[in-house]
Amino acid sequence: MNCRNRWAWWLGIALPGLSLNCAAIVLLACTLVIEMTAPVARAEVIVTEFGKTAEGTAVTQFTLKNSQGAVVKLLSLGATLAEWHVPCKSGQVDDVVFGFDNVAGYESKDNGYFGCIAGRVANRIANARFTLDGKQYELAKNDGPNTLHGGVKRSLDKVVWKGTPIEREGERGVEFKYASPAGEEGFPGTLSCTVKYTLSDTNAVRIEYEATTDQATPVNLTNHAYFNLSGAGSPTILDHELMLAADHYTPINDVLIPTGEIASVVGTPFDFRQFHRIGERVDELTAKPGKGYDHNFVLNNQTGQLALAARVRDPKSGRVLSVFTTEPGIQLYVGNFLTGAKGKGGKTYAYRSGFCLETQHYPDSINQSNFPSVVLRPGETYRHTCVYQIAVE
Repeated sequence: MNCRNRWAWWLGIALPGLSLNCAAIVLLACTLVIEMTAPVARAEVIVTEFGKTAEGTAVTQFTLKNSQGAVVKLLSLGATLAEWHVPCKSGQVDDVVFGFDNVAGYESKDNGYFGCIAGRVANRIANARFTLDGKQYELAKNDGPNTLHGGVKRSLDKVVWKGTPIEREGERGVEFKYASPAGEEGFPGTLSCTVKYTLSDTNAVRIEYEATTDQATPVNLTNHAYFNLSGAGSPTILDHELMLAADHYTPINDVLIPTGEIASVVGTPFDFRQFHRIGERVDELTAKPGKGYDHNFVLNNQTGQLALAARVRDPKSGRVLSVFTTEPGIQLYVGNFLTGAKGKGGKTYAYRSGFCLETQHYPDSINQSNFPSVVLRPGETYRHTCVYQIAVE
């Protein structure tokens, strides 16, 4: 007599009149009920409505949680990292990224690309044009004479992506997809983009980018999250301490386009090879193009493998942000153009109260042949991984 039949035999004694087979069926049903109602340790992605765009398109919010008490919220509008709540050294949990409480905020002029995916070509393209395979393409000018972050009306931050929850061991996340049609914002080819966010139990947000095209086209995707490790809305990031794994940077001209030079950071305010406060030397740049740090750094790792690019620590909260990437460059921006927009919970995003570390290819690479290429061709796959991880010291 096997184990199940043995228990069924005892059940038959307890409930006279039940045959052995009937008792076995009752036991099986009870077992299934127990198995179905028992708690299961499973990652969860909560999906809710966030509102609608001005054009009436629904925007979805995805909430991720981990075992360490961290909470991440993502939006289908712009595939945006909208919230990231993490504990500090005292255990207090704060949201450390900029964003808005509603869709209208994200569609307003106050939105400085908060948390979005920037592209098709992040950063600047000089004179809003480029030539590829003998043909010149004209783009929208939205940053003086240049194109910034992919254009004006249908850049990747302004479109609604299709989001699907995903789960894998130790992580939970969302996969966003968007197909940018040929000619959108002036770029050639249909670009099929996938951006996958996952949150781990080590408080790491991993962003994996992929793209394919049916015609040669430039691609340079990044995330444009603004961080304040004391909590978004805190008055400054100038007391944060920064280290960059970069011996060189790309100097810029009067309209923030790289000159083409790859310059050493030695003896300049751009030397962050050891930790320095962000505010320690920033005023040396205030009267220069960019009005402070708004520069691309040439990372020491040029292998295409995931490696440490930057680390930022906040002495006040004890939070430490580490940034890893497969990309050759990283843009440091310290909120020089923030003007006091009201964000989540009515908090003010003041001048130099947030910093961005945007993993990328170099600005204007499509027009500068000595920079790593950003051209994607049919049959190729663009891939880029970035990991933001927050710990406490």
